[in-house]
Amino acid sequence: MELSLNDIKKPIERELDEFEVRFRESMKSNAPLLDRITHYIVTRKGKQMRPMFVFLSAKLCGELNESTYVAASLVEILHTATLVHDDVVDDSYQRRGFFSINALWKNKIAVLVGDYLLSKGLLVSIENNQFQLLHILSNTIREMSEGELLQLEKARKLDIKESIYFDIIRGKTTSLITSACACGASTTTTDEALIARVKLMGEKIGIAFQIKDDLFDYEEAEVGKPRGIDIKERKLTLPLIHALDQVDASLKRKMINVIKNDNQNTEKVQWLIQMVRQHGGMEYARLRMEAYREEALQLLYEFPASTSRDSVEQLIAFTISRKS
Repeated sequence: MELSLNDIKKPIERELDEFEVRFRESMKSNAPLLDRITHYIVTRKGKQMRPMFVFLSAKLCGELNESTYVAASLVEILHTATLVHDDVVDDSYQRRGFFSINALWKNKIAVLVGDYLLSKGLLVSIENNQFQLLHILSNTIREMSEGELLQLEKARKLDIKESIYFDIIRGKTTSLITSACACGASTTTTDEALIARVKLMGEKIGIAFQIKDDLFDYEEAEVGKPRGIDIKERKLTLPLIHALDQVDASLKRKMINVIKNDNQNTEKVQWLIQMVRQHGGMEYARLRMEAYREEALQLLYEFPASTSRDSVEQLIAFTISRKS
């Protein structure tokens, strides 16, 4: 039976509806152009997985309160800011099937909108005296920037080892899910050990989430993400890194040459995808993804049984079974 996000949301349905209202309100601006752009953003929202992690993590540790709503809004504002900036960095003109901000309003405005959202997040935390949330999320932005820069540096040299790959995704992708869980927990408990456990669970989930994204590039089935896009962007992801470690020096040189010089050649990209499949890259990545899922679940099972725990368990399953 395929998991549905609507089913997973049930224990926090009312809270998510309230969050939606507050988030829309927090995005409003007195500048007409900015207000038009932020309206465009909020009407084309994604799955809202990060606010879900905030609310469910909070419920694992205690009773939801005003701070939990602030945390959810902060995480989503900062997530939106990073997506706007990512589209500029990646020269991407689509986001979730819609035109990106830079496609409609060009790079200069997109960068300024991202900056505005980052400042908005800082102000929301300060105005609500949420300095712990500000500390957690400021570290997150730093880690995401470091992860992106490390990936860009390694993409030039094409020398990413598995350990470096995990350093990159812990910063670039995992940190926002990790902080969503930590922020949620910190609004309902002061027990630092408990917050650390939820944070570690978030990190494991985030890594599994990113490996699932990596696998989309090599799968046969039609998915939301076009196949071969990571190769075209010279990104060495886990399936490819493992396959390169398995082949002889001659084949490795050929594979690296495709990434370096022929990454826009559809036929050669397809050949490289086939090499990754043949040399166990996908199977290895799936096994690592499932291992991280199991580690996340073991941390989750340390909490008492509840509808919230059930939903987190289902959300973990969704992260590695999703189609996009």
